[in-house]
Amino acid sequence: MAILFVGIDLAKNVFAVHGVDEYGKAVLVRPAVQRAKLHELVKSEDEQARLCVHRVRQGFVEQRTATINRLRGLLSEFGIVLPQKAAIVRRQATAHLEDLPGWANTAVGDSLSEVHRLDERLAEYDRHVSHMAANDERSRRLMQLQGVGCTTASALVSTIGDAHDFRNGRQLAAWLGLVPGQYSSGGKARLGSITKAGDRYLRTLLVLGAKSVLAAAKSKDDRLSRWALALQVRRGYWRAIVAIAAKNARMAWAVLAKGESFRPILI
Repeated sequence: MAILFVGIDLAKNVFAVHGVDEYGKAVLVRPAVQRAKLHELVKSEDEQARLCVHRVRQGFVEQRTATINRLRGLLSEFGIVLPQKAAIVRRQATAHLEDLPGWANTAVGDSLSEVHRLDERLAEYDRHVSHMAANDERSRRLMQLQGVGCTTASALVSTIGDAHDFRNGRQLAAWLGLVPGQYSSGGKARLGSITKAGDRYLRTLLVLGAKSVLAAAKSKDDRLSRWALALQVRRGYWRAIVAIAAKNARMAWAVLAKGESFRPILI
């Protein structure tokens, strides 16, 4: 979940930082932050400005999804049941438009126009994101990772900067909620499903990228693809997706924190 409130316990030399989500759950705990390093937790104005683009873009995505789902609901009232795939809903809703009576025709037609408008705005914001990524050296290095495109790369840079707030890649993966939760009972530790803590937007982008990696792995023979396919056979589809996303998060930390380019291993 996103951090909604942040509190700082002020002292002479060492501060404590505590962040909670909308449910009051702690998602950021930094018990010891040196005074001189406190400003390192603050995003630059440029990073904040770039993050604004991502937030507005995601808002358009959510509005479009809601409008398409509303379209499906409206059409189902007249016995026209459509699958969830957006492209099919657009095509079939347009095809059935003239078959709808009076006000239903108006409502569905206006909804289709709204989807078209949101498509145009999203295309515009995708161009903004591509421009930001292409003109940022850190984003270009991140895009060398399989499953990390311009949107994910730009979002990572805008959100975590040089990743210096995290000691290692696993800590970043944990902050993103891509590690299993741990539960103890009777002296035994058990691993559950992923925690889904931290930034949901970044986690979603990494998961989508992981899906593309696994889909493309079937036609490749590099080391990462073989590992991904073997993991899918051994642990199942969704666990493989989460593992790939977590791996990309760890490698992204290395690229950002160490300032090095990623060199893929092809054999």
